[in-house]
Amino acid sequence: MSTGGTQQLSLSGGCPLWLIERPGPAILSAKLWIRGGSSADPVGQRGVSQLLAGVLSRGCGRLSGDALADLVEGRGAGLRCEAAEDGTLISLKCASDDAALLLPLILQMVTAPWLVEDQITLERQLNLQTLQRQKEDPFQVAHDQLRQQLYGSGPYGHDPLGVEAELAQLGRPQLEQMTRQLGLEGAVLVLAGQIPSQPEQLLLQELDGQAWSTQSPVRKAGASGLKRGSLASNLDDTEQLVLMLGTTTGPLGSDQALALRLLHCHLGIGMSSRLFVALREENGLAYDVGVHYPARLGDAPFVFHLSSSSDRAKEATQELLNEWWRLLQEPISEEQLNLAKAKFRGQEALGRQTCSQIADRHALVLGHGLPFDFADRCLIEAEELSPTDLHQAAVDLLQNPCLSLCGPKEALASAAAVWNQHPLNRS
Repeated sequence: MSTGGTQQLSLSGGCPLWLIERPGPAILSAKLWIRGGSSADPVGQRGVSQLLAGVLSRGCGRLSGDALADLVEGRGAGLRCEAAEDGTLISLKCASDDAALLLPLILQMVTAPWLVEDQITLERQLNLQTLQRQKEDPFQVAHDQLRQQLYGSGPYGHDPLGVEAELAQLGRPQLEQMTRQLGLEGAVLVLAGQIPSQPEQLLLQELDGQAWSTQSPVRKAGASGLKRGSLASNLDDTEQLVLMLGTTTGPLGSDQALALRLLHCHLGIGMSSRLFVALREENGLAYDVGVHYPARLGDAPFVFHLSSSSDRAKEATQELLNEWWRLLQEPISEEQLNLAKAKFRGQEALGRQTCSQIADRHALVLGHGLPFDFADRCLIEAEELSPTDLHQAAVDLLQNPCLSLCGPKEALASAAAVWNQHPLNRS
């Protein structure tokens, strides 16, 4: 299928290939999105997907890790691999003239990784160190705590980096098993920029005639939320209180996800956003405030986050809860909705400025089993939504949130007292 500067092909083995021609600098961006990610980590092996992602760029095909780094960096290119909750993403950005040399690396990484013991050990140690550092960050502690409240031990219940005790036991046998499973749930490859001639041949030329077997990802249900508790606290001897208030909603592309996206724009995008104005500008309560609403294949979290001085814990908690409660009690105004729609259009435009952004966005959408023009459809559909639509989405999806706290003892007690008396805790 071809649409203007866009063409859809299929590689030998079944991997869909999308080509997006872009005028401008002679740059090529490639994104291979593989369904799986940390939500697919086997029981007792939480962290294996991210560990494998880190090791995939440490040698493949005929190239050792050092040779691979020298080849990529010697061309001023970038090649990385990382696992998120729902997928593993391999990204290449290079000059178009170097595509013939570098494009073949993408499929070599998934079909012929080196998986050398010392490199596995090094990558594992780096991930363990990162997990240790995260324990010193109150924001991260509150976030991890909320994730446990919302998802428990389910597929979304751990950091993509893993769980220390399980990660420490992972080695080559587990990575070899995961490598054999890459692509079984589907994958998609998107190239954007100045496309070289015969890209299919370039991608396959180092595979010695062996096709990578996969298929286009299909739309399917992802991980569900559990909501195992309404309040959780973690003692941290600092001068600030971190609050995270959130619940689970639905997947990207679900019926009311677009309405929540507009609420996200209204509440958390820019200095005119509702939370910034109400909590920071009007009340001086926030060091940092915002909304977290990521794209997910399963039940995505919708989260308010706030850090405030510990001596204003009571007021900060009250105001944050009140803002969530307001969403459930009354629609936003037409003026607020129009501003939210303008922000949504602006965010979409900002996310399409570079070849890398365009390739990344389409790979994500296609990886979720959604149509190629999903983002364009959302822009059109958003214009039809009313304040009532957004309010109904809030009422349907944002009931009974969980509160996660991290801070000093007195601040935790003050925040908990407010929570226990607030109608949101009994809604």
